[in-house]
Amino acid sequence: MTVLIKVKGKCTTDHISAAGPWLKYRGHLDNISNNLFIGATNAENGEMNKIKNQVTGEWGTVTDVARFYKAKGIRWVAIGDENYGEGSSREHAALEPRHLGGRAIIVKSFARIHETNLKKQGMLPLTFANASDYDKIQPIDKISLKGLKNLAPGKPVECEIKHADGSVDKALLNHSLNELQIEWFKAGSAQQDEGAG
Repeated sequence: MTVLIKVKGKCTTDHISAAGPWLKYRGHLDNISNNLFIGATNAENGEMNKIKNQVTGEWGTVTDVARFYKAKGIRWVAIGDENYGEGSSREHAALEPRHLGGRAIIVKSFARIHETNLKKQGMLPLTFANASDYDKIQPIDKISLKGLKNLAPGKPVECEIKHADGSVDKALLNHSLNELQIEWFKAGSAQQDEGAG
């Protein structure tokens, strides 16, 4: 997976999915997704809503780059800091990354409600077993999560971080998914699962 953004510092649900004028789009997921991560600080340049497209090398808004990756079938991951997703329990902060092609969010720690919302959307909310491993990941790295077919409650996920020079770092990631939530992940979301009976 490609790193969409490595967020530095505080990242509330409002940083992930801004409120204000955006709320008029609440019923239209594609439109409201244009506010994805616009308030989050990019660790690469210290700026908001300016990230590098790892394919073209050009700088763009978070949404433009995420939509480019989605159109090309490139799966992405977002990297975050402490207490990621704190604040109001805004469901769009979990809906939007999923809608735009995100597969996992890897952080030092989650706010509990946001972590649950991500699980419902079939996203993988993962935390660094060793918080300092956050520093190993650079925005140009490729992230591989090993053994997801055998994802099980309480079993850490192995992460391989492949750097541009070809070297590889490893990190262990924890999760709090139970059996049902693992089924949500495999199904793509909790909603799809409900109608399957």
